Amino acid sequence: MNDTSYRYDASRKTLMQRLFEAPAVGKMSPAAKIVAYSLLILWTVVVLFPIYWVVITSFKDQAAVNQGPFYIPFIDFQPTLDAWRVQFTEDPHCNIVSIGRQFGLLAYNTVAFVLSPFVSITPMEPQICKIYLAFTNSIVISVFATALCVIVGSMAAYALARIQYAPKFGNIMMFVLLIVGVILATSYYKIPWWASCTVALAMFFFLVRALGRFFKMKLGNGDILFWIISQRILPPIVVVIPIYVMFQAVKLLDTHLALILLYAVANMPIVVWLMHDFFASLPIELEESAQLDGATRMGIFREIVLPLTRPGLAATTMLILVLSWNEYLFAVFLATVKVQTMPIMVAAKNTGEKGIFWWEMCALIVVMIIPVIIMAVLLTRFISKGVLSGAIKG
Repeated sequence: MNDTSYRYDASRKTLMQRLFEAPAVGKMSPAAKIVAYSLLILWTVVVLFPIYWVVITSFKDQAAVNQGPFYIPFIDFQPTLDAWRVQFTEDPHCNIVSIGRQFGLLAYNTVAFVLSPFVSITPMEPQICKIYLAFTNSIVISVFATALCVIVGSMAAYALARIQYAPKFGNIMMFVLLIVGVILATSYYKIPWWASCTVALAMFFFLVRALGRFFKMKLGNGDILFWIISQRILPPIVVVIPIYVMFQAVKLLDTHLALILLYAVANMPIVVWLMHDFFASLPIELEESAQLDGATRMGIFREIVLPLTRPGLAATTMLILVLSWNEYLFAVFLATVKVQTMPIMVAAKNTGEKGIFWWEMCALIVVMIIPVIIMAVLLTRFISKGVLSGAIKG
C-alpha cells in the first residue's frame, strides 16, 4: 500500500487562494472581510458625520462658522462655550438655582394632562426657564403619546390579525355623518362636546338597530387595514386647521392632553401597520392551545403574544417616540405658551436680525437629540431583532 498522506496542506495555497478562498464553511475570505468592513466603516462615517458636525458646531463661535468649514477642534478652530452660555444667560431664569426649583415641574406635567379638560392649567411658577420647560414638555408629551399609541395600536393590530370583521358600509357612513354633526354642533352652535357626543352615540345605536338590517355591503379586515394605513398618507397640513378649530371648541388648546391625543392618533396607522405583520407571523396554534386551557383573549395577548413580539414592539416604540419627539407642525399650531416643545424652541429661539445663528441652534439640537440617542442605545438589541424579524414573512 501507498503510505502517502493526503492531508490538506494550507501552506501550499497561492496568494490569490489565501485572499479569496474562505478558510472554513460559514466564514468570509480575507478579501471579502476587507470589502465588507470597508463598506461598513464608510457607511458609519456617513451616518455619524451629521451628528458630529452638529456637536462641533455647537462649540464654535460666529467667526469659526462663517470662515469654515472647520472639522477638528483645537487644530482647525479653538472651541468655545459661547453658544451654550447664550442659551442660559439671556434667560434670567435659566441659572442653576432657578432650574433646581423646577424639578417638580416634571411630575406636575405628568398629572396636568389628565386634569386639563376639567380644570385650568397654570404653570407651577409664573417665570420659568423656557428651555427647561420645553424639554420637560417634550418628554411628557412624547412618552405618554408613544405609550398610548403603542398600546391601542397593538391591540388594534392584533384584532385585525386574528379576528375577522365584517362591518356594514352603511353603518360606517352613519357613524361618520354623526361625527360630522358633533363637530358642527360643537363648533357653530356652541353645544358642549360631551352633550353632543352622548346624543350622537345614542342616535348611532338606535339607527343601527333600526336600519342596519337593510344594508348589504360589507367590508373585510383588508379594507379596514388599508383605510387605517391610508390616513398616514394624508398631509398633516390639510387637517391642521380643522383640528385647531376642534380643540378650540373643546377648550384644549395649549394643553398637554391635546398634543398627546393628536400625536397618538397621527402615529396610530404606523403602529397598526408594523405590528400587524408581527402578529400575523406568529403560529396561531400557540393561541389555540392557550384557549383550550381556558385563557381569555386578553390574557393570550398579554402573556403570549406580546412577549413573543417584544423585538418588534421595541422597534415600533422607538420609531413612534422619534416621530412624536420631532413633531413640529401640530405643536406650532396647538401650543402657544405653556406646552411649547423642543422643536418649536429650536426653530424659533435662534432667529435674529441677521438670520439664523447656527452655532446656537446646534447647542439646542444637541440637547434635543440626547434622549433619543439614549433610548436607541438601550433598545438596540430589540430594534435589530425587530427590524430583521419584520422583514421575514411567509
